[in-house]
Amino acid sequence: MKAALIGNPGVGKSLIFMQLTGLGVEVGNMPGSSIELMSGTVCVNRDQKEWLDLVDMPGLYSLDGQGEKEVLVRRVLEEPEVDALIVVLDATRFERNLYLLLQIAEYRIPMIVVVNLTDEAIKEGVSIDPDALSALLGVPVIRAAAALGTGIDQIVPAVMRSAKVSAIEVPYDHQIEAALRSFQKTMGIGRRVGLQAMQGISPDPEMLEVTAMVAEEIENRHRMSVNQIIATNRHNYAHTLAGQVLSTGAHHNRFDLDRILTRQFPGIPILIGVILSMLLIVFAVGSRLEDLIVWGFTTYLMTPIQALPLSPLVEQLAYSVVLALESGFGIAFPYIFTFYILLSVLEDSGYMTRAAFLADRAMHRLGMHGEAIIPLVLGFGCNVPAVMGTRLLSSRRERIIAAFLITMVPCSARTVVISGIVAKFVGVLPALSIYLIVLVLILLTGVILSRVTPGPQYGMILEMTPLRRPKAGMVLRKSWMRIQEFLVIAMPLLLISSVILGLLGFYGVIAAFQQAAVPISEGLLGLPSYASTALLFGILRKEMAFETLAVLAGTTDLITVMTRTQLYVFALVSTLFVPCISTIAVLNRELGVKVAALITAYTVLLGLGIGALIHLLMA
Repeated sequence: MKAALIGNPGVGKSLIFMQLTGLGVEVGNMPGSSIELMSGTVCVNRDQKEWLDLVDMPGLYSLDGQGEKEVLVRRVLEEPEVDALIVVLDATRFERNLYLLLQIAEYRIPMIVVVNLTDEAIKEGVSIDPDALSALLGVPVIRAAAALGTGIDQIVPAVMRSAKVSAIEVPYDHQIEAALRSFQKTMGIGRRVGLQAMQGISPDPEMLEVTAMVAEEIENRHRMSVNQIIATNRHNYAHTLAGQVLSTGAHHNRFDLDRILTRQFPGIPILIGVILSMLLIVFAVGSRLEDLIVWGFTTYLMTPIQALPLSPLVEQLAYSVVLALESGFGIAFPYIFTFYILLSVLEDSGYMTRAAFLADRAMHRLGMHGEAIIPLVLGFGCNVPAVMGTRLLSSRRERIIAAFLITMVPCSARTVVISGIVAKFVGVLPALSIYLIVLVLILLTGVILSRVTPGPQYGMILEMTPLRRPKAGMVLRKSWMRIQEFLVIAMPLLLISSVILGLLGFYGVIAAFQQAAVPISEGLLGLPSYASTALLFGILRKEMAFETLAVLAGTTDLITVMTRTQLYVFALVSTLFVPCISTIAVLNRELGVKVAALITAYTVLLGLGIGALIHLLMA
């Protein structure tokens, strides 16, 4: 049996999903869609080999519209691909949540209803009668508080044994109802299909043509669009239902933090402080873990391998494998996992929606909305989880723009290059100027992309989730689920790439490349010939550009073999140049090979172009 969790954003679907499925979760795309869905399996009866497959559908407010989420969910419900639905409602926003439930009921799929966040509702003096609601809907209703684990154990048995088709039916305007009856007689289409056709979201062109004439007549009589009439009918009926099952008591007045967090002042300074604190914690914790893990790899793997009497080829291959493992587990993993923990804390606390609200105006000028601030900030730690974080955004257009900008954000590895080369040998102000140049390029790129990137731009609707204390267990579980994607996607590619580069170096291909690249390295950028090889190795791991440069130069005191201008140009080009191989792999997975190739080509041209310009100006 297969069931799907469905509901508004912020109602606790994902929390319920994780509590039911544990860590046995898979993430995959529906065919023909870029939206990823989490799926898992629940063991109902091991002896009888009875299992329930669960899918966590994306949160949405309505099934109308042509957004990716709406189209995907309608497709799942229409085929249908699920045997039952678990409709999750927010008890604190009960009436508004009923609007989506009324739409879902029109699909005539067996379902149960979970009224979540009842603990928050009690604090607000709100009480919902589950028995009365069950009688009205004709389906089982469960009261739950997912954050406390209350009611979760009742969900699976109810889905397996008691899910029913809801008897509820919205009484639409009499002219809408007459049109639906007419469609049934003349075209043999059902009530829901007729409603969607009049709203213009049917895939059948002939049906749309017929219903459009009827819809136009209704609109002329009401001086309102059919969409407005249908929406008004649903809202009115949701209000009527809520009045029959909902009661309000004394509200306990509490200090409202949103008065502080959502205002321009002091909300924006607090947001900046939160972002800076996250970055400092990631850098501090990540660097300590990095030192420990790298020391372990060097002491217990790298040094013993170098001491073994191996043939040069075998030694090179072994060195490449260990270097890749050290890169993934020692460099990327500490920063990524630390950032994911902090991100999960912000998500579970409810602060993320406040941050998105405050950043919306600035992000809108770059063709995105406030939610984009999160993956962009992630980019300072590591571009890999930042690109994965673009799933938070509502449209493919926004995800493409965000991905372009993320790959330009100086991650922690690029910071190593800037600090170790420019800050140390050239000066702190020149190092800061690189960040300024990159910031200007990010803004200019965002403005241009906002005008040329195809696709609709939607408005931002935010559900201000209640502020609450995060649960340590859920934070760690969510962080581990996310880091698994990095281990599965990036690590294998990192291993393969490291071995390939090792073989190329062993057989002299790297040396040949270095010679062929002389017109670019020396002619265009004014750098030593070996700088091109260092930039090439930077594709594997950004800080490897610095390490390789020192090895090829024969000294770590780079100022003795390169001028200040050369060091500055090398660091700037390395910062803007091709994203690391792990980022490219994730770009390919998230947005497709064409977008990944386009971003890669853009960063190559941008890095070389800006490097050549700086070389020309400072020559």
